Amino acid sequence: MIIGVPKEIKEQEHRVGLVPGSAFLLTRRGHTVLVQKSAGLGSGYADEEYVKAGAKIVDTAQDVYGGADMVVKVKEPLQAEYALLRKGQILFTYLHLAASKSLTEALLQSGVTGVAYETISVNNRLPLLEPMSEIAGRMSVTMGAYYLAKHNGGNGVLLGGVPGVMPGRVVVIGGGTSGVHAARMAVGLGADVTILEVDLDKMRFLDITMPQANTLYSNEANLLDMMPSVDLLIGAVLVPGAKAPKLITREMLRCMKRGSVLVDIAIDQGGCAETSHATTHTDPVYVEEDVIHYCVANMPGAYARTATQALTNATSRYVELLANLGLEAACAKVPALAGGINTRDGRLTIEAVAEAHGIKYEAAL
Repeated sequence: MIIGVPKEIKEQEHRVGLVPGSAFLLTRRGHTVLVQKSAGLGSGYADEEYVKAGAKIVDTAQDVYGGADMVVKVKEPLQAEYALLRKGQILFTYLHLAASKSLTEALLQSGVTGVAYETISVNNRLPLLEPMSEIAGRMSVTMGAYYLAKHNGGNGVLLGGVPGVMPGRVVVIGGGTSGVHAARMAVGLGADVTILEVDLDKMRFLDITMPQANTLYSNEANLLDMMPSVDLLIGAVLVPGAKAPKLITREMLRCMKRGSVLVDIAIDQGGCAETSHATTHTDPVYVEEDVIHYCVANMPGAYARTATQALTNATSRYVELLANLGLEAACAKVPALAGGINTRDGRLTIEAVAEAHGIKYEAAL
């Protein structure tokens, strides 16, 4: 198989879909790997490392897409890439289709087989999403703490406090991977941390493993009670493959203190706050209802080398599986892979996205 690795073109996105070590394993098995010139530089991987691994360096994205049977990326294709996709080609990347009808329609029109990292589920876990959720969760606290500083427009509260002064209050909505990692970082800083969750078993687990944090059943009444005293609110809600529910309304934000911070980790899936819209690392925040909103849609891209290594640790085995066996045989060997198929031959093959956009759903295989 010919595997193509284009350079990411999303603003301030420095991750890359394959590291040289993964390219080496693929070429050793007889596959061809095409890497766009300087695709790995943002993550610290020079073209020479890919060449040493047996990959071929090509000049343009057109060269990658035009020659590849499977394109391996990090982020969803942007409009400039839509025309490069074609029927019979596998696109393996994060797609987050529920948040974008235009992207969904473009993939359907192209006929490409879109396999999304974030909808591959193994034992009720999302192994290809988890590494980025871990990074985003940890980042949410560092970014929130930074924007709480007075010179950044925040309310001037130091999350950890100091002797004789109460710590800042952090509320995390959702006790999944990103929520847990956010809570751990906040606890590590010495903040007063509360995790809102609906799964009682998960709350019991958090109570045992993170006794420094409080757990609270997640409903609108409890969230409203917390709003007036929270300094940093972290939205870590996930419904796999679906649009994030809008749990935080504008009215709720009006209850928060002036200069408090909202970090919406769920922005890739549309965001969990009514006031959220995607931002970039270049211009990461805006203010609504006197609350600073941090809604960067590719948070882990800020730490590109760590994020690339964590991501490819999880994705490389699936890339090898698809390259060695092809789509149908790979899905037969690892049935969980079939859950990643979002589009195929012009058909929308994931129910949550079909429901989000009102498009007909059809089975993938």
